[in-house]
Amino acid sequence: MNYLQVLSKVENILDKENIPYHFIKSTALWIQGIEIDNSNKIFMEVQWDVFEKVYELFADFPLTVPDRSQISASFHVEYGGCTIFIHCFFNTTIRTNPYRVKIEKGGVELWCISLYQYLFHKDHEEEADLIHEFLKKQQRKMTEQNEEAWNQHNYDALLNRHGNPSELVEKIIQNPSWRLHPFYKYFDDLTGKKVLHLMGSNGIKGVALSLLGAHVTIVDFSRENQSFALELAKSAEVSLKYIVSDILSLPAEIHQNRYDYILMELGVLHYFIDLLPVMETISNLLHPSGKFILHEFHPISTKLITSTGKKHKVSGNYFDPTISRREVAFTKHIPDEAKKNPEYVLQRKWTLGEVITSVGQAGLVTVVLEEEPNHKIHDIGLPKTFTLIARKI
Repeated sequence: MNYLQVLSKVENILDKENIPYHFIKSTALWIQGIEIDNSNKIFMEVQWDVFEKVYELFADFPLTVPDRSQISASFHVEYGGCTIFIHCFFNTTIRTNPYRVKIEKGGVELWCISLYQYLFHKDHEEEADLIHEFLKKQQRKMTEQNEEAWNQHNYDALLNRHGNPSELVEKIIQNPSWRLHPFYKYFDDLTGKKVLHLMGSNGIKGVALSLLGAHVTIVDFSRENQSFALELAKSAEVSLKYIVSDILSLPAEIHQNRYDYILMELGVLHYFIDLLPVMETISNLLHPSGKFILHEFHPISTKLITSTGKKHKVSGNYFDPTISRREVAFTKHIPDEAKKNPEYVLQRKWTLGEVITSVGQAGLVTVVLEEEPNHKIHDIGLPKTFTLIARKI
């Protein structure tokens, strides 16, 4: 039997007896697509209170005497040409592990621990390098799909939502700082400051910053966003530099500058499946003591709670690391004919802990984390957004 066939056989044995399990370590990484030398070793964890039953299931094969401690038990068995290392932790429930995911591999569905779990443990630094490299390749594929979606019908959606740029700009000019709520208070005097707005979308925030005296550069992968933004800037009679690019594929001209402020806001982080390269890019582009301003939707509202009027239901898994497929954000603003075949994007939603950890790992120091409430009357007390302020050391 090959490696996958052995995994499938083991899964069938345990599933038939309704025994909770998941594959771990290098086995879990291999299942999720990472090229790693397993040397025919399989690592897995089973439910602690059926450990003896699992041992009996493999009694007809060469196996070791269980090794026990106060916190765990383990044994290994020779099966199908592989050595299977089976482990359990006492008083630990397998099914409630938030990083337990089911992965389809070669037509077989297998439970394993998500690769993201291994990015936060110092004992897995070698695996972390492999994971980051794997995610980098997957990110390219994901970005290609998302970029295509954001370049279909987006300009029409912007016109339907905001009206003609020449009309919209009159509203922005009246009160540009209002367009930067609630994070405007974290900017100092913007006169002459270099501001980089990553995934700056339609340019509304960029024009507002320019009107307040900043030298603004926007990076976004949507040419339709660029068209709208440049029309907006022209109507406002401000200078706006707009570069069509993915954040992780920035042209050399960007890296020749250092910025006083880097801004990212509302619905952008979920387009990345690895935050560390994003935060490292931000760190490299900031001036010494430069400031990173991140304003995002709070994961409580995007990952955990479903709201309908006065009713709120905990319907999600806050820790869910899987990638989801959703209609592109502007779908409700596109023409009815286009809605029949909407564009889809891929998203990976992050916990607050994952965001803060990636910021710190990139050498940025978080100085503010402000969690902002939802202002709808029925949603009082629920966090809607958050603003994170980090400085480059």
